Amino acid sequence: MFRIKKLDIFIAKQFGLLFVGTFFICLFVLMMQFLWRYVDELIGKGLSMEILAQFFWYMALGLMPQAFPLAILLSSLIAYGNLGESSELTAIKAAGISLMQSMRSLIFIVLCIAGISFYFQNVVVPSANMQLKQLLVSMKQKSPELEIPEGTFYDGIPNSNLYVEKKDLKTGHLYGIMIYRQTGSYEDQTIILADSGMLQSTAEKKHLLLTLWNGEWFENMRSQDMGGTAEVPYRRESFGHKQILLDFDGDFNLADASNFTNDASAKSVMRILHDLDSIKLSNDSIGRSFFEEARNYTFRTEELTPQDSVKLQSLTAEDIPVMDSVYAKMNQDKQREVARQAARQAQNALSDVEMKSDYAKYQNRLERVHLLEAIGKFTLALSCIIFFFIGAPLGAIIRKGGLGVPVIVSVIVFLVFYLLDMTGMRMARDDNWTVWFGRSISTVVLAPLAVFFTYKANRDSTVFNIDAYRLFLMRILGLRMKRNITRKEVIIEEPKYRMDANMLQTINEDIAIYSETHKLLRWPSPIKVFFRAGDDHEIEHINEVLETTIEDLGYARDKHVLYTLNEYPIIATHAHTRPFEKKWLNIVSGLFLPLGIFFYCRMIRFRLRLYRDLRDISNTSNKLMPIIQELADKQKDKLLDETYKDYTKLEIQQNDGDIQAEQDK
Repeated sequence: MFRIKKLDIFIAKQFGLLFVGTFFICLFVLMMQFLWRYVDELIGKGLSMEILAQFFWYMALGLMPQAFPLAILLSSLIAYGNLGESSELTAIKAAGISLMQSMRSLIFIVLCIAGISFYFQNVVVPSANMQLKQLLVSMKQKSPELEIPEGTFYDGIPNSNLYVEKKDLKTGHLYGIMIYRQTGSYEDQTIILADSGMLQSTAEKKHLLLTLWNGEWFENMRSQDMGGTAEVPYRRESFGHKQILLDFDGDFNLADASNFTNDASAKSVMRILHDLDSIKLSNDSIGRSFFEEARNYTFRTEELTPQDSVKLQSLTAEDIPVMDSVYAKMNQDKQREVARQAARQAQNALSDVEMKSDYAKYQNRLERVHLLEAIGKFTLALSCIIFFFIGAPLGAIIRKGGLGVPVIVSVIVFLVFYLLDMTGMRMARDDNWTVWFGRSISTVVLAPLAVFFTYKANRDSTVFNIDAYRLFLMRILGLRMKRNITRKEVIIEEPKYRMDANMLQTINEDIAIYSETHKLLRWPSPIKVFFRAGDDHEIEHINEVLETTIEDLGYARDKHVLYTLNEYPIIATHAHTRPFEKKWLNIVSGLFLPLGIFFYCRMIRFRLRLYRDLRDISNTSNKLMPIIQELADKQKDKLLDETYKDYTKLEIQQNDGDIQAEQDK
């Protein structure tokens, strides 16, 4: 039986607070990305706050299902990253609670969010998309806000270009006015010049009233029955005061919503499935009709006699000689006429086929778009669950909270999902991929990743442990870390300096013998390197004794000893003899010549480094042994003093016991 525990409530609170914050951040980012596509078409329209509020509201409703997966990914990644970074996740596992058990409350929450996402896509988003498209079309059709610039031609007024040399912002007067008007062809142009004027909007915001003072009017007259002459009459008028009414619709008119009824994004799943049946039936009917027309198509033969026309229409490809005989009976004029007529009919047939092909492509595209939209409602809701099983395990593996690493990982995962989803949708829409494959490719790719990350996190894998990869890379490249021995805060037992000094002396003697018997500066035989066993047990023994001595001396209180210990190099015990510890890997690398050359050169580098390391170990031991000898002498004197004190104390206690015994007698 499912019981709500305190741990479930605790993790749900951690996730819930982060989800609310990241959801609004993701929604804001998506809205800005959507708005950026239409900012050039909407700016300068003079839209009211009510229209803008409706636009942003419907935009937010339409983008909410897309913000759910990204918010779940980021919030789950941060939540489990914080738990891992603060060692709370370690405490949870130490209590016998697995990762999947700790996620059970979040799994229930994410399933609810996925259901809400599907409800929004099926019920809320279609209506919001309908209203949003209606507003967008209405905004694009709205005339721009009247803002006449100085020194440039303004074309915001239909069929007119207005130039103003200077304007007075306080009174609204315009000076140095030049107007080019063209309502028809080149022969119906008007040029108006005026010293000053004023432009005002009418009360119904359907026209502009232009009042001009002291100007001239040049207008071309329409040429009617001019007999093809190139001269066009015009008239010229001088005026002191004149008013002109210009068409300018400055009001916001909402577009007809019936134009968007066939848009797949404005339909629910049930309506899409219902319309798909009609679309498929229509496509089948149109396809059969086009096929019958193409099969029964015959050329018109008006120029032939009825007997020849019937004979020609009944001919097949095997009867070409008969057709040639009919054509040969005609005179040259009729032959040319028949050839032109045949070419014209062939061109008409080609145009008819192209038109039918375009219409068939449109109908097939409409069917695919509807099917893509229906599948997308399910895949987008399913992506909420997939993103959770990517984010939560990754947070448990990475164990980094905050907005640093989680944001980077979330952006990478979401970009992969977005690119796959958009690519698949466009390829399926253009009939390059099947609809199911194109719409579900992002889910198919990310679902195995979610299973893999969940499995690795549940097994406490270090697949994303950066330190492990760094150490592995350093090992491959032959890099190594330096010793970092510091003074211990608590020392229970002092080092055995006398024994450590003897061990260092023994190490120096072994190094001298090893250097004499093993010529590290010589190049070894490739056969021995790749095809024979090459363990160097002498170096392993020297390294083992050295590390034991360093570990014991690490408990010293003397800072000179600790400083000198850090000068000891960390030696590699196998890399100077063979590339790998496993024999079959050495054989494979030796047979593959380019790889074998690389590892052979790498092994020579390790031999040279071992030669220097052994020399440094001897020099460091010679520097450290006098210090240890001195500390060993002090330790011996201190031990003798403590022994003498214990002996004196014991003798005093014995004398006191004898005195007490005599007194008792």
